Amino acid sequence: MKVILAQPRGFCAGVERAIEIVEEALLRFGPPVYVRHEIVHNPHVVDRLRAKGAIFVQETDEIPQGAITIFSAHGVSEAVEDHAKTRGLEIIDATCPLVSKVHTEGQRYTKMGLEIILIGHEGHPEIEGTLGRVPGKIHLISEVEDVAKLNVSDPDKLAYITQTTLSVDDTREVIEALQQRFPAIIGPSTKDICYATQNRQAAVRDLSKHADVVLVIGAHNSSNSNRLRELAEEHGIPSYLIEDASKLDPEWLKGKKAVGITAGASAPEDLVQDLIDAIRKIEPVEVELLDGVKENVKFRLPLSLTKAEPRTASGAA
Repeated sequence: MKVILAQPRGFCAGVERAIEIVEEALLRFGPPVYVRHEIVHNPHVVDRLRAKGAIFVQETDEIPQGAITIFSAHGVSEAVEDHAKTRGLEIIDATCPLVSKVHTEGQRYTKMGLEIILIGHEGHPEIEGTLGRVPGKIHLISEVEDVAKLNVSDPDKLAYITQTTLSVDDTREVIEALQQRFPAIIGPSTKDICYATQNRQAAVRDLSKHADVVLVIGAHNSSNSNRLRELAEEHGIPSYLIEDASKLDPEWLKGKKAVGITAGASAPEDLVQDLIDAIRKIEPVEVELLDGVKENVKFRLPLSLTKAEPRTASGAA
């Protein structure tokens, strides 16, 4: 059986940075360090960091006063940050720089006196953070149908921003509908869209041309991983989202000559290799890597971490 790997796949620079922040904080301050929500949407990553001494909580109320506190890659609202400060928590912000850029763009549009339309999925942690970072009136929409229902104050004073885990292709129709209804609306350049989301979706489209079935490694609460599975399905290829090799159903491979594998932006590469090994136990495989974009993006760690003096973390047992 041929196993075809998408390129790129797996970790993006924002995820790598977030994980590195937790690991560096543990080395510099010693365990425990506290992380609000999952640092990224992947249970394997969370479990590995937990084993090293990271403690994951839902809210900052659960963190001992003065403890090292890390915000996840998805970003948080100003209210969450302010509350953490009132409790004397030492904050290290692992928000992806591309998410922070969306916050900055939204704030800039608000200062220009524009009403904001945010394209994204209600309830997603990134959206909750963005809604709590951008002041003024914001309308959250996700589908083309939502555009017709918008009730804005002034159609000539509008701007849009988007969730980073949506690609240019995901938002194209919604943006076109916005521009058709509100010709004066402005928004960020397409080059400001998350490169990783776009690249991984382009790679799975290419993968779908060569594979009889596509397996996506990622968490079920990962927006970008779910979208990768949907894209393969849209190309008429059966596709399955699995957390790891243990979830592989051999029935999916029956009668298939080529299996395509990709991974969401929060999924580590060793899970891909484990899946290949699991397929190899079913029948011999030949692994092929598709041509694709080679990413070399690297984000710096926050100054609050690199400039900090090593010490024992507050709240240590």
